Amino acid sequence: MIGLIQRVRRAEVSADGTPLGAIQRGILALIGVRRGDDRTAADRLLERLLAYRIFPDETGRMNLSLREAGGGLLLVPQFTLAADTHKGTRAGFSTAAAPEEARVLFDYLLERANAAHAPVAAGKFGADMQVELVNDGPVTFWLESGGA
Repeated sequence: MIGLIQRVRRAEVSADGTPLGAIQRGILALIGVRRGDDRTAADRLLERLLAYRIFPDETGRMNLSLREAGGGLLLVPQFTLAADTHKGTRAGFSTAAAPEEARVLFDYLLERANAAHAPVAAGKFGADMQVELVNDGPVTFWLESGGA
């Protein structure tokens, strides 16, 4: 699984003008599911999301995790992260998980996140979403776990 994470001052996601989820200070995580990903990969990605040290400590160094900083987590499914972009000028999606398989894993990740942390918010799988954020830093990282 892939998590493109951004440290944010605030972030929100909506679809068709309807708010789906919002957080204040925390992490916006765009989630991609690749062929071969499983629950173990989802569990590992969640652990990395919650433990990755991207928040400043009292000296300004990135030494605090989301758990330690107490921020929100906004999970947004984004199948384009699993695209193969190695050649040509159009992305291929043969490396992405099938939609129903990806939906099941995203839902599992969301369920586990809600059990492990608060607050957690999420976008809607398969929806045409709009994401608004104020990136703090900016700080952005690409995390991967398991799978292909």
